[in-house]
Amino acid sequence: MAGVIRMGCTLTSCAPLFAAVFLFVSAIDGMPDADAPPGAGKMIRVGFSQTDNLNPWRVAETNSIRKEAEGRGCALLYRDAGASVQRQIEDLAFLISQKVDYIILVPREFDAFGPQLQAARRAGIPVILIDRGAEGTPGLDYVTLIASNFIQEGERAAEWLVQKTAGSATIVELSGTVDSTPVIDRAKGFREVISRYPRMKIVASESGDFLRTQGQKAMEGIILRAGRSMTAVFAHNDEMAIGAIQALKAAGMVPGRDVILVSIDGERDALKAIVAGELGASIECNPRFGPKAFDVIEALRRGEEIPESIVIPDHFFDKQDALEYIDKAF
Repeated sequence: MAGVIRMGCTLTSCAPLFAAVFLFVSAIDGMPDADAPPGAGKMIRVGFSQTDNLNPWRVAETNSIRKEAEGRGCALLYRDAGASVQRQIEDLAFLISQKVDYIILVPREFDAFGPQLQAARRAGIPVILIDRGAEGTPGLDYVTLIASNFIQEGERAAEWLVQKTAGSATIVELSGTVDSTPVIDRAKGFREVISRYPRMKIVASESGDFLRTQGQKAMEGIILRAGRSMTAVFAHNDEMAIGAIQALKAAGMVPGRDVILVSIDGERDALKAIVAGELGASIECNPRFGPKAFDVIEALRRGEEIPESIVIPDHFFDKQDALEYIDKAF
């Protein structure tokens, strides 16, 4: 059937929950931290290729996958690419060579992993994409993509900003990792909305690579070139927004008054900034993919059909409810 993948019972079965083992593979040398106990070979072995762990969102995502693997009695072979496409290519080759039963992949870039996906397919290893898309055909090159609706996130940020500024703003955009699906789709959604408002103009757009320090650095450069001309900032994630807030303060501007900011992720520090009046709003991008990813694995083992994409629902945070959700945020 087009758009779905069906895997029967040819894979090894999970051991009972009381025999759960969590096998962590070092991102540095690729060797397990400890030898697996007798019988571990009968467990489902899941490879997890993470793009990096350089911000709180990524750490929360990694922890969610780890926790779910342990809770469901599966062995997890984990690789951290350290923000390197080449290293992630090598990580995927390693996981395939280990003949894992499944691979969970966070692709750093959209069009970088075609050969690796094909290699996994030849090896009979289903690949589940989470958070970011990759070039290929769902149901063929990979099972499914589990992610937020990035276009909608950009639209929601733009709609809030239009309302907050009465449809008139000089906007600075801080985007994330170049050629990643969140960047492409969030920019698309944001621009689609503001294109309907002639007085909403993006005057500068720079990548901060989803990092707080890089977001601050990018904003500092924009301030040097443009001075106080900007009235709004759209940051593709909270970490860059917080970096931008720091840069604005250092330049003598008041975030939330002189410059209105909106961002995406819903992390705890962003909710604190909303409560403080420095960040206007944040659209949640939920990083807790563990339950959904392992639900897909269990469905595959039962031979069930899997949809081409699975959308994670997200919350919207502004001053009305940020305080309520701080303790639940990552």
